[in-house]
Amino acid sequence: MTTRALTTAPCTPRLFARAALPLVPGASLLPFVPGRGQRIPDLELTLGGVEIDARHLADYDHVCGFTLRDTLPATYLHIRAFPLHLALMTDSSFPFPAIGLVHLKNRITVHRPASINEQFDLHVTATAIEPHPKGRTFTIVTTVSVEGERVWTGESTMLRRGGTDAEWAGGAGRDDFSADSAAEKAPDPATGPARSTARAQAQWRLQADLGRRYAAVSKDRNPIHLHAASARLFGFKRPIAHGMWTKAACLAALEPQLPDAYTVDVQFRKPIFLPGKATFEAHDGAFTVKGANDILHLEGTVTT
Repeated sequence: MTTRALTTAPCTPRLFARAALPLVPGASLLPFVPGRGQRIPDLELTLGGVEIDARHLADYDHVCGFTLRDTLPATYLHIRAFPLHLALMTDSSFPFPAIGLVHLKNRITVHRPASINEQFDLHVTATAIEPHPKGRTFTIVTTVSVEGERVWTGESTMLRRGGTDAEWAGGAGRDDFSADSAAEKAPDPATGPARSTARAQAQWRLQADLGRRYAAVSKDRNPIHLHAASARLFGFKRPIAHGMWTKAACLAALEPQLPDAYTVDVQFRKPIFLPGKATFEAHDGAFTVKGANDILHLEGTVTT
């Protein structure tokens, strides 16, 4: 494993520009353009001494619906690690173009509450490529520690549709994000969902600018989330909500019920178009987000 220690967080606008290079005809032949590798590189990116800006955290809480507090929401460290994710996926040795990858599922484990006053060390790597009925997948693994103590772990499983570059070209914008794979597992029966008799339900009205507002705090400026014109370039009729915003909004709704340490798994199904409406429901440690005609956008579980 090659470890590359970073002194500052990578610049995401520059990385998104780099991520877009494979879309330029002929650019994929250049040696520095990402997407030329044959396998996931044996590479770990690290960033130490990450501090939390209270104003940024407050902005994130506001966009996602969390209450203001001194401990971090479970999804917040994901966005702090996102520039490292993008840096890894835009490395010239990475096998797939970053723009067009589909986020299938996400797992976050909160090992203990993380305080706004702590300094965090981030470690990001990716697993080997695995076959999938709709293409190939890999998982970005993020570990966050404080003075050597692991406090948070995140796993984002990404799909590259199709088996060849020819199959992939132009295919990233399909409306079906479902990941019906035998590799997807239910929660470990030895652990099971976090039991609760409480029921929760909420109706969400999502504004057209939600993708831009979340992008401003998360640095995830993937064009499919920002404007109708940029989303149409990838086959979407309208911009779609970030999957990690949807997960964050679910956890914000569950916030009073969450323990100090837990794992939250979600699978992203159909995209939520913006503007739009959705219904959040939760019971017995499981939760869903559905749209009109009972279309399933997200399903998840909280386990302890």
